[in-house]
Amino acid sequence: MKSRWLDRPGSLRRVTVAAVVALALVVAAQLVVPVYGHFAPEAWFGFAAAYGFLACVGMVLVARLMGLLLKRPDDYYGGSDDA
Repeated sequence: MKSRWLDRPGSLRRVTVAAVVALALVVAAQLVVPVYGHFAPEAWFGFAAAYGFLACVGMVLVARLMGLLLKRPDDYYGGSDDA
């Protein structure tokens, strides 16, 4: 089986560095492009990035809570028949 580029050592680090650089450039663009929000906090430097990050963390926490509440036992559908 042919090795894919994400399976190679060092690829994950390159992707992470590229993502961090891209996000930093997007936040730094706020220095050049003026931001006008409907509410005062929306005009703060980096507000959109912080809000997006916190929203993502919130969604992950809610999903984990839902997983705890909705999960079923491994043999919920009738045991482990090897049919």
